[in-house]
Amino acid sequence: MRFSVEERQRYARHLDLPGFGSEAQARLRAGRVIVIGCGGLGSPALFYLAAAGVGRLGLVDDDLVEISNLQRQIIHATPDIGRRKVDSAVARLRTLNPNVQLQPHAERLTQTNAHELFNSYDIILDASDNYATKFLISDICVALNKPFVHASISAFCGQIMTVQPRQSACLRCIFPTPPPEPDDAANAAAGPLGAIPGVIGTLQALEAIKWLTGVGTLLTNQLLTFDGLTAEFHSAQAKRNPACRECGHPI
Repeated sequence: MRFSVEERQRYARHLDLPGFGSEAQARLRAGRVIVIGCGGLGSPALFYLAAAGVGRLGLVDDDLVEISNLQRQIIHATPDIGRRKVDSAVARLRTLNPNVQLQPHAERLTQTNAHELFNSYDIILDASDNYATKFLISDICVALNKPFVHASISAFCGQIMTVQPRQSACLRCIFPTPPPEPDDAANAAAGPLGAIPGVIGTLQALEAIKWLTGVGTLLTNQLLTFDGLTAEFHSAQAKRNPACRECGHPI
């Protein structure tokens, strides 16, 4: 694998890492990851994917930066208030690693655009902030047979799971029906504590890196939860449901 002098310097710690090395780094450079949401979860995920040298990153978000975002959405800064989140994130990531191809999509993920967006990428990261989008991501990924990394956060806690469609449990295998969305006041009162999405979003980036490179064991068929107040992780085993409305039928 040929790397430029600049790449060899930039990724020196990866290239020298036993069990990783140039072959895994080349897979990252060829990898394509799309992140749904440039907020609390998306911020650390995007930072670490870009820093790692993932070749192409897609960013999907239709929101503008607000001052209340800055307590947790660390990819944005005070001068970005009022700017589109995808534009703010792209500008920051370009200063971190100009080698990465960045593709902003300043739109909300919908049933209409999800297929086209996902088809251009290898793995999808769910960094969204509402149940409807999370279940849409799961359903479309199962339909397209695309792997994805689910995550969610609330208050002092978070959870994460990687899904290999039709091989491991999908989101609907565990939660057949989306829970009701909290109202805006309840959602604001639920936090989260700013560092919680930092922990979970970083794990999402790690899962994507592992999937792209084939290094390590993925969080499939298990829902990993994190309690920030006790700094404890718990893993709950999950099984693919043969009667699941999305992934329970044969291909």
